[in-house]
Amino acid sequence: MHTSPLCIFGEVLFDHFPDGRQVLGGAPFNVAWHLQAFGADPRFVSAVGADAEGARVRAAMADWGMDTGALQTAPAHPTGRVEVSLERGEPSYDIVADCAYDHVRAASEPPPCGLLYHGTLALRHADARAALEAVRSAGVDQVFVDVNLRDPWWSREQTLALIGAADWAKLNHDELVQLDDTDADADTPLASRARAFLEHHRLSGLLVTLGGDGALGLGVDTAPVHVAPQPAQEVVDTVGAGDAFAAVTILGLLQDWPLQTTLERAQAFASRIVAQRGATAAEPALYQPFIERWALTT
Repeated sequence: MHTSPLCIFGEVLFDHFPDGRQVLGGAPFNVAWHLQAFGADPRFVSAVGADAEGARVRAAMADWGMDTGALQTAPAHPTGRVEVSLERGEPSYDIVADCAYDHVRAASEPPPCGLLYHGTLALRHADARAALEAVRSAGVDQVFVDVNLRDPWWSREQTLALIGAADWAKLNHDELVQLDDTDADADTPLASRARAFLEHHRLSGLLVTLGGDGALGLGVDTAPVHVAPQPAQEVVDTVGAGDAFAAVTILGLLQDWPLQTTLERAQAFASRIVAQRGATAAEPALYQPFIERWALTT
């Protein structure tokens, strides 16, 4: 495994459900949680409020063995939250604005990162954008951007700039179509569209998630690889499937696994996550079969 620090930058929040449940998450937090279980020891850069929810985040991270040194407190802002409501049985989400993770402060001397993962949602405020730039300026070997287009918290210009500054990008099929600035049209095969997008933005690698159809991945010197779940796959909850896939893809980059191996393992782990309720679990037993099968040292 690469020994340079692994940095995960972005939101940590609670999903607040109508029945009173609060579920800890946020895509970068979920990715960091999984990578900790797999022994990658990520440095999670974010902020929580000086409130009960913030204390719960710190406690959960400490219990899981995660490094809390880069988790800041933003006293003037609440810990991140998403209000989940049900309309005719379908969930809708209000990603509450001006939360603690929007106000991560730029560290005066941030440590260098071997690989930096960040999303797009946490960059909606200038404070967080400045903090990310400080991390990047300290020295980064690879940047992995996880696209997450959530209205009204994104712009095409900013998102394409983030992709252009990355080495690897992950997005779903709809997001690829929305952001595609090549000559592709509706009849262009997905693999050809993905290749054109990768080359246009000078990426080292691109992942396109396809929901129940799995994912497509390719590298600048690697043919497209398509992976899919087993036809009889049990699906309980798809929330967090993409985060699970991203975490194992990053693990593959750290371990220098071939792309085919990386994506097969990412799909296997994502399939395990959708077979449970929730995007993560504080249960080492969930991860142990994969650790043994992949011969990881934790």
